[in-house]
Amino acid sequence: MAPVPDIKTPLPGPNARRLMERDHAVVSPSYTRSYPLVIERASGATVEDVDGNLFLDCAAGIAVTCTGHSHPDVVHAISQQAARFLHMSGTDFYYELQVRLAEEIAGVAPIEGPVRSFFGNSGTEAIEGCLKLARYVTERPNIIAFLGAFHGRTMGALALTASKTAQRRRFGPFMPGVFHAPFADCYRCRLGLTPETCGAECLEFIEDQLVLHVVAPDEVAAVIVEPIQGEGGYLVAPDQFLQRLRELTSTHGILLVDDEVQSGMGRTGRMFAIEHAGVKADIVAMAKGIASGMPLGVAAARADLMTWPAGTHASTFGGNPVSCAAALVTLKLLKESLIANAAAVGAYLKDGLTNLMARHPLVGDVRGRGLMIGVELVRDRQTKERATDERNDVVKAAFARGLLVLGAGSNTVRFSPPLVLTRAEAETAIRIFDDALGEVEAAGAR
Repeated sequence: MAPVPDIKTPLPGPNARRLMERDHAVVSPSYTRSYPLVIERASGATVEDVDGNLFLDCAAGIAVTCTGHSHPDVVHAISQQAARFLHMSGTDFYYELQVRLAEEIAGVAPIEGPVRSFFGNSGTEAIEGCLKLARYVTERPNIIAFLGAFHGRTMGALALTASKTAQRRRFGPFMPGVFHAPFADCYRCRLGLTPETCGAECLEFIEDQLVLHVVAPDEVAAVIVEPIQGEGGYLVAPDQFLQRLRELTSTHGILLVDDEVQSGMGRTGRMFAIEHAGVKADIVAMAKGIASGMPLGVAAARADLMTWPAGTHASTFGGNPVSCAAALVTLKLLKESLIANAAAVGAYLKDGLTNLMARHPLVGDVRGRGLMIGVELVRDRQTKERATDERNDVVKAAFARGLLVLGAGSNTVRFSPPLVLTRAEAETAIRIFDDALGEVEAAGAR
């Protein structure tokens, strides 16, 4: 492909507009389309639309295409398996690919001791599996989640989600037995602490409020946490927060469920984000990047927990053999080079985005790990007033210049590119984002 980006037409172009009109007539309007991208093909971190425009992709299908778009090794594995058989339902029969993948996951999951896996189709389905297993094995009804969390949109997972009211409005009543606690938002710490002085005191809300006044700890099956909140704004939980959370759950016999749907599969420079804190979970949800774009979700757990009998939980398409083939190659590529690349290029990208703070007062905070970086935009750095409209305008201005990024939370821009991103591509992303910020700030000044 030509040097990227390369924008040849007004956006959207004529072909894109025609397809969007067809889409509007027959596709659910509930999808959250941030800008009018109509993709034709993609490779690595480059996306081409139906009008021949080339974009640098720092969204990766919402952190999914971790090995880059259509990695040749992944495509080869998919093609080979598709020629053998497409489906046989791992719920009812056996095939080696599912076993091999479970063995690979057992070797990398941040869980102590032997591991078993349940296979589904998505992150939401992985979370549902985690919920059901936690309730089944503990015989306890209640779950503690965190404000700002996003765990999915099906009814069980939605009860845990506390990111945006739009995701919950008019869908209640929700699954009972879910309680929410404050998450460690260090940029907006309610206790006035900094990451350097924080001892994860925000967890005292669980100990001093929830389990004293609302829900008995011996009736809590699990606490579920994202080590880095995704939809909540790319908020990075401090190590001590996750460490104290592990101590708290262990003290009360509560299971710790680690939601790595967005932060896992090498994105943070480790296979799983919780590894940065040296913490082991009891159950782990993974999806998104695990199969480089093929649908797959996994609920992995300590083998002594996953002892539920046949028929307790199942999935017709979960662990589809083609998805398993893609996942096996994905894990291989991650181990060989892509996790290391995410750490190295991610550090370079984060430093470059942080340097933009000197020129752009809109940038209030830059945070993240590896190639999971959030840039929070504010109208005033002292008051930290959220710049929601400006964030949306910056995302659109970046798109107009050929850079694909997405929002997270109400006022954060997320950078979650394919893990094949090069240093040169990171430099291009920084330059375009710089220009987009300048445009929006200039418009605001007028």
